[in-house]
Amino acid sequence: MSAAPKSNEGRLAQVLVAPIISEKATRVGEKNNQVTFKVLQDATKTEIKAAVELMFKVEVASVNVLNIKGKTKRFGGRIGRRDHVRKAYVSLKEGQELNFSGEAA
Repeated sequence: MSAAPKSNEGRLAQVLVAPIISEKATRVGEKNNQVTFKVLQDATKTEIKAAVELMFKVEVASVNVLNIKGKTKRFGGRIGRRDHVRKAYVSLKEGQELNFSGEAA
């Protein structure tokens, strides 16, 4: 059951850049059973779903994607811009769980 016919495992391994671990992402995750990732700019929803299912062995219910423009900032006397970011909110099916923190109780 491949999500996208052109997607190979090498591409899927690169789609997920990093998990987003912040207060908002944690709150959303606990409330809606979602996990937030920073993904490649050209990643599609089907690729993101396939990558999460392949790498973490969980079942994905849906994927919502958000593009965030980079902020304009001053670096010393020069004006620059941070990189654009693409976020993916991945909803997991009931009973599925994904935990990044290696915390001991």
